[in-house]
Amino acid sequence: MDECIHGFERELCDICAPRRREPQVDADGQVVTLAPKRRAASRKPESLRSTPALPRDMAASAVAAQSALTPVPVFAQQRVYHWTHVSNLPGILESREITAGATPTLDVSSEATRALRASVATASGAPVADHVPFSLSPHASAWDTLRTGAEGYEWSDAARSAKATDFVMLVVPVSALGDDFVVTEGDAAVQGVRAAVGVDAASSMVRRFSLADPDLLEPEVLVPSRVAFDAVTLVGVPNDKVRDSVKALVADAGGHAPRVAVYPPWFRPSPVEQA
Repeated sequence: MDECIHGFERELCDICAPRRREPQVDADGQVVTLAPKRRAASRKPESLRSTPALPRDMAASAVAAQSALTPVPVFAQQRVYHWTHVSNLPGILESREITAGATPTLDVSSEATRALRASVATASGAPVADHVPFSLSPHASAWDTLRTGAEGYEWSDAARSAKATDFVMLVVPVSALGDDFVVTEGDAAVQGVRAAVGVDAASSMVRRFSLADPDLLEPEVLVPSRVAFDAVTLVGVPNDKVRDSVKALVADAGGHAPRVAVYPPWFRPSPVEQA
């Protein structure tokens, strides 16, 4: 099967193989050229982060309508994403696992963040730090903050000096995580954040999360202790140079060799919003 970088059969991927719209013809067999639709003028909201207020009943109807129109992927069929500096990859390949609490070659977290995550317990009762963190999107908010300069106390000086193209993205299917992982609505180290344990509970919770966060940029997925490297199905990299380097590392390590794919959008900083 010829898979594209998004994990689909290539001809089924609307990005790699965009579908072509069939031309319309009239009764005489002539191709009909449709005039472009004019976009209705709309009032610009007061800021890029705000929208005009709606009456409560209209807002509820709008949310219900959006929920009905926006399909939510079956959680058990989704993938999760773990970003790490490329210098940490040899250690992962040597141990054949991504290990919670391991000492990385380059640690993006500050001492304050490590201490906080060690002190806060998850819904399973274990500290956040005893889990391997994943996101539900390759454009997760935390990763976006890191790739746009790592501002804030959460990040180390090493993180601030690193470039987004110095990282790789390890992709694992949810089906390979077992049934004792934790999903949180946002930063897992925040006291009282909503959370669920296991596939069934997480599926319902992720569906609720998606109403306010359709791109699932905020949730964390925490897997206790370790994730075997054999569970990694794809290593996303920013460019050809990193791809060749990663392929060589994987080949030298032997054993499981996931697909290594160049996908620059995962490593580009988001545009800065202008107020």
